[in-house]
Amino acid sequence: MKEKIRVAIVGVGNCASSLVQGVAFYREKPDAAGLMHQEIGGYRPYDIEFVAAFDVAQGKVGKRLNEAIFSDLNCTTRFYQDQLPDHPVVVQMGPVLDGVANHMREYHERGTAYAVSDAEPCDVVNVLRASGAEVLINYVPVGSEKAARFYAEACLEAGAGFINAMPTFIVSDPEWGRRFLAKKLPAIGDDVKSQVGATIVHRVLADLFEKRGVSLSRTYQVNFGGNSDFFNMLSRERLVSKKKSKTNSVQSQLKTPLPSDQVHISPSDYVPWLKDNKICYIHMQGLGFGEVPLSLELKLSVEDSPNSAGVAIDAIRCLKLARERGIGGPLLSVSAYLMKSPPQQYNDSLAAQYVEEFISGTRER
Repeated sequence: MKEKIRVAIVGVGNCASSLVQGVAFYREKPDAAGLMHQEIGGYRPYDIEFVAAFDVAQGKVGKRLNEAIFSDLNCTTRFYQDQLPDHPVVVQMGPVLDGVANHMREYHERGTAYAVSDAEPCDVVNVLRASGAEVLINYVPVGSEKAARFYAEACLEAGAGFINAMPTFIVSDPEWGRRFLAKKLPAIGDDVKSQVGATIVHRVLADLFEKRGVSLSRTYQVNFGGNSDFFNMLSRERLVSKKKSKTNSVQSQLKTPLPSDQVHISPSDYVPWLKDNKICYIHMQGLGFGEVPLSLELKLSVEDSPNSAGVAIDAIRCLKLARERGIGGPLLSVSAYLMKSPPQQYNDSLAAQYVEEFISGTRER
């Protein structure tokens, strides 16, 4: 019988809620739809055990994990609430740093649901060590550059592998990569792709244009939704890394990247009543045979957080395999398949092949 994979979560928001619910859901329904891999290296989704959690919100800090994920701040689908097992893990206060946007701080001051906890920050490194966390997954808000790097440092000090689900460039940064390699700690990042989300769909379409001989001349992708992620991203200065991550991910599929004024890929607005539903519009223009113009219009509507949780479950299990095999540093194949901004970009079909080789043990990283 396989041992549990001990996981710590930073940011107990919608993505964390879907992940925690999903682990319990696939324990009861192991063959249900929605997984990219039913089993990885002998590990099923329900072999994940949550051992620590960190947040800064008043409505989450001090609560048990199974309560905190259903906080009023979270609006994702509650697809496995009633049967959720009681998690003894209590959400602990982390350092705020730049983890809260200025416009959201105004809500805090008015005592609304976004209030920051007045609890003292815990010693994150000591908590990770005491919990025996093997993996830490980073879900701090977009634009939380200092906070993301703080938790990466904590992993290096505590001896935990690192999954960076957010668009702060850490695992893709060669210096950070060398540091994780030196500590013999595996890392996966940066910026998680959803199973069937805006970026992966846009990438596949860009690759399709290339393979079918159509010259892509211009494109845009706009996204809007009603969760706290989109509310956070109303602060445009917090979007720099997110916009870069999404744009470069699509551009990487083209032999010749588009001029910057012919490509626009970015979150665009916050519509509260959409809650965790994300709407994406993709527009593409190109020249086909005889340089005759063609255009493509696509609308994608997804529940945002469950769409990324299945990817996170694969990342956790792949990182566990790397630990068992004594592999440290960035996992190139896994990052390329599961993340928008990996250390090395591959075509998605090739990345999928490389991941299967990594899982089987025929590819080191």
